[in-house]
Amino acid sequence: MKIFWVFDVVSPFSYLGMKQLSEVPPAVKVQYVPVLFAGLLEHFGQLGPAEMASKRRFTYRFVLWRARRMGVAMRMPPAHPFNPLAALRLIIAAGCDGRAVTTVMDAAYLHGRDIADPRIIEELGRELDIDDPHAALSDPAVKQRLRANTQWAIDRGVFGVPTIVIENEIFWGHDASDMALDYLLDGEQFKTPDMQAVETLPIGVARSKSQV
Repeated sequence: MKIFWVFDVVSPFSYLGMKQLSEVPPAVKVQYVPVLFAGLLEHFGQLGPAEMASKRRFTYRFVLWRARRMGVAMRMPPAHPFNPLAALRLIIAAGCDGRAVTTVMDAAYLHGRDIADPRIIEELGRELDIDDPHAALSDPAVKQRLRANTQWAIDRGVFGVPTIVIENEIFWGHDASDMALDYLLDGEQFKTPDMQAVETLPIGVARSKSQV
């Protein structure tokens, strides 16, 4: 069994989700899929949580509270949101494995470093055994992989990060990890009549911009 863990380093909830991956059974392979969250937002016509002042404040307070409840050490970076492109490309250039993801995510949310800063990206690249981080991040194949990952996620209906993809099912949010683990344990419980009924649940009303 393989699961796909879709994430963007700009998401502090992806940091919490990364910490939860240790709960995945050893027999299950985790494939890391870095994507550009902004690409998902644009495709599905959504606003990011940091684009509304009240939601931004709540989001940051909530993620810090969740980290505390989970017993996960966390520190927000000096500015947020930040441009995640270089960090995402660095993860891909470094092999897109657990070590690369953990190194970059911990830099941002454990140590509170600015991973949009080219100097820090350079340091992290060398820590990940990349001799020339600047050249690696400029590699067209690395850039294309990030674009392809983002399109792959969109094609599967992934609308947010972090998301776990198992077969044709998506489990969005770090707080859906228990649901994903239950699915791995017994997928049949998600085929009950009530679960199947929501697939065709009628839409009662659609929001209109002209409505007040």
